Amino acid sequence: MKIIVGLGNPGKKYEYTKHNIGFLTIDNLTKKIGENSMIKDISKFNALITKISHNNQQVLLVKPLTYMNLSGEAVRPILDWYKIDIEDMIIIYDDLDLPLGKIRIREKGSAGGHNGMKSIIQNVGTDQFKRIRIGIDRKEEIPVVDYVLTPFSAQEKTVIEKSINTVSDAIIDWINGVDFKKIMSTYQ
Repeated sequence: MKIIVGLGNPGKKYEYTKHNIGFLTIDNLTKKIGENSMIKDISKFNALITKISHNNQQVLLVKPLTYMNLSGEAVRPILDWYKIDIEDMIIIYDDLDLPLGKIRIREKGSAGGHNGMKSIIQNVGTDQFKRIRIGIDRKEEIPVVDYVLTPFSAQEKTVIEKSINTVSDAIIDWINGVDFKKIMSTYQ
């Protein structure tokens, strides 16, 4: 079983904000691979979980409902309950330090100042797991806490939708058995 976790904040007011790029990617993935798959929605572990069977592979698409800074409190119990190995997990999240729409795919690494990732690393006890960062850029004149909670402009939305589609394609390849190192070189 594989688990794909998109980070974000629950609630309508955060729905299309920069900090919710992980949630937006999970929504896109659900549409892309859910069409011809068995889907089961589960509300458990303080998360929205969509369980999909895709090409004989069980996949959990997860949106933690703990708010960003406590994401690990949802992720850890899911890993434990479903007995998922850490190498079968990918986390998708926003990155202020990457240009808008830029994708970075890595097998491991630090939290890089991202509070959602800090929480996951703390709760799972390692930083040795796959992650995909999508750049949201940074505006120095706007405080970070305000900037990440602003919606995408129409122009930004076009760039981000393309990146989300690319990330979704990369994850589908991984689910279908493509080696993660190949995905890292193909989709960057």
